[in-house]
Amino acid sequence: MDFQIVAFVVGGLVAGIVAGVILRQRFVEGHKANIASQGKKIIETAIAQAGQIKKESVLKTKEDAHKLKLTAQEEIQKERQDLKEDINRLGQKKGALKKEWLACDKRRDEQEIHAGALEQQEKVISEKNKEVELLIGKQRYELEKIAGISQDDAKKMLMDSLESEARMDAAKRLARIENEMKSQADRKGKNILALAISRYAGDYVADKTVSMVPLPNDEMKGRIIGREGRNIRAIEAATGIDIIIDDTPEAVILSGFNPVRREIARRALLQLITDGRIHPARIEEVVEKVTKELDTVMNEAGEQATFDVGAHGVHVDLISILGRLKYRTSYGQNVLQHSLEVAFLCGIMAAELGIDVKVAKRAGLLHDIGKAVDHEVEGSHAVIGRDLARKYGESEEVAYAIGAHHEDEPPQSVLDVLVQAADALSGARPGARKEMLQSYVKRLEDLEAIATDFDGVEKSYAIQAGRDLRIIVDSQKVKDGEATLLSQDIAKAIEEKLTYPGQIRVTVIRETRAVQYAK
Repeated sequence: MDFQIVAFVVGGLVAGIVAGVILRQRFVEGHKANIASQGKKIIETAIAQAGQIKKESVLKTKEDAHKLKLTAQEEIQKERQDLKEDINRLGQKKGALKKEWLACDKRRDEQEIHAGALEQQEKVISEKNKEVELLIGKQRYELEKIAGISQDDAKKMLMDSLESEARMDAAKRLARIENEMKSQADRKGKNILALAISRYAGDYVADKTVSMVPLPNDEMKGRIIGREGRNIRAIEAATGIDIIIDDTPEAVILSGFNPVRREIARRALLQLITDGRIHPARIEEVVEKVTKELDTVMNEAGEQATFDVGAHGVHVDLISILGRLKYRTSYGQNVLQHSLEVAFLCGIMAAELGIDVKVAKRAGLLHDIGKAVDHEVEGSHAVIGRDLARKYGESEEVAYAIGAHHEDEPPQSVLDVLVQAADALSGARPGARKEMLQSYVKRLEDLEAIATDFDGVEKSYAIQAGRDLRIIVDSQKVKDGEATLLSQDIAKAIEEKLTYPGQIRVTVIRETRAVQYAK
């Protein structure tokens, strides 16, 4: 029974499966037929749309082509019109050019005719010139015969006359220009110089060639001399200074032109006197010690000078060289004190003129730096100082002012002239410098001799300690206008031949006297 049930169930399942498969197959076939039908419809629709689009595209293309054709025809028509207008203009220009060409041909023919006429006239003029030259030659010969002088002599006389007149006119104009400039420049310059002098009130003491060393008693003189003079000889040999022991009570005198050595001798002698041990070995030891101390003092003096002036950044070696000027003199004037004075004067005048005060002070302080080594290096102290300034990094403006302060180089800036003026002020003011009587007299004689060498000078007198040179000229040989030129020539000769502090005024005096006697 169970087997039948199972068989029945299985049979039912198999029948159901077969029926399902059949139904599914039929459904699929129907669905495929439906899809094929829909696809056919879609294709037909697409073909119809494509045909419509094609027709529309063809129509649009034809319309665009028609429009382009119309546009092209319009442009061609326009270009043809423009070309026609250009052809018309060219025709008009061609006609104008043809007329101008004919006119040029006509002018050329006229010029050729005119050139022929000019050539004929030139020939006539040339012949006339030859005739004139012959006449002039005959007249010149007759004139030379009548006057008794040749043409060259007449030319020379005329040139001399013209030259004399030109020199007179030049002298008059020069005098007028100088008077006009002096009325302004002298007033301004004097105001600046007077202001600089009045504002600077530095103390000054002239150095001498001797130093005096005080002694505690006259017995010390014998100890300084030593047995058979060995001590005094040792001091003189070590310092290079002469020691003068005379009747001066409780003092000895040190004599020498080198201020550094004289100061070393003075300090060494004071230490020896204080110490009491005076013998050759001790003398050499003290002199060596004092020499080192003096080097330190000179360095400090250089540093103090740059500090007082406000010159910062000066090279250390240049400061050391500057300090040597503390014991250097020029005509009895202390060179370091003179340099400080020049620096302050430069600063005052620079402030008045509106230029850099610091640069002016720096140039004034270093202007005589070459004097510290001029006994070691060949050349003038101005040129040596310029080279030192360049070597140790000073600006070209300062270096050039140093080299130009005695006109070894021509002044090129206001600073150069300021340093010259300040140097002259410091050296020329009363009491600043001293000189030997022989050199003083020789300078006066040279001044007078230079003036009397000029033609027309009768007498010359150097007055005011050589600061003023008065010259009396022959009124028959020197005219009023030539007096100005003569004073300039003499001043230039003095500058070239003499060396002197400050400046010298040259005055030419010309006078005419008429003398008659009543009987």
